[in-house]
Amino acid sequence: MTKDEFLRIMQEDRGYIARFEEFTRDMQKETEWLLYDFNQSSPEDWERRTQILKKLFRDDNLTAIIKPPFHCDYGFNIHFDGFSFVNYNCSILDTSPVYLGENVFIAPNVCIACAGHTIHPDDRCVYNTSKPIRIEKNVWIGANVVILPGVTIGEGCVIGAGSVVTKEIPPFSVAVGNPCRILRKITDDDRVRKEYVLD
Repeated sequence: MTKDEFLRIMQEDRGYIARFEEFTRDMQKETEWLLYDFNQSSPEDWERRTQILKKLFRDDNLTAIIKPPFHCDYGFNIHFDGFSFVNYNCSILDTSPVYLGENVFIAPNVCIACAGHTIHPDDRCVYNTSKPIRIEKNVWIGANVVILPGVTIGEGCVIGAGSVVTKEIPPFSVAVGNPCRILRKITDDDRVRKEYVLD
């Protein structure tokens, strides 16, 4: 497989199994340097951080806020659909597309992993696996959550801290645990009562 063929496949909305290729290391070098610059940047230099992230994600209209340290494999395979907030120490293994909807909030130490390995040990050093991940708008991902390959998290969900999300979560669900399971639906009873809001 050529580099261009691999690049095309890894940007498609479908899973794949591919033989390990040395050229993937070359594809990651620019990303590694951009992440190094971003993660070492001054907290006062927001303009520089923004420019680095726009280059990393290849998105001149980026409105997401990302707190360093941040880690990913490629960057160009991460797609923001409007404002999102990504807190400290997020890792995204974007060997397939990762879609983050508008107003997604990601707490510290979250891992979003498209990449995987084969189950049988004879294949594990030879092949890589990957599936896209989609997090729809208005989702809150709690601290230390792991999101596995091929998962879709529906609009408006809350994923409880420490959860391991192994399968699709339907919209407007509170889901928790390992493996992550639906606890209940989000309703109007979850709205903040105005008498408790500080003025």
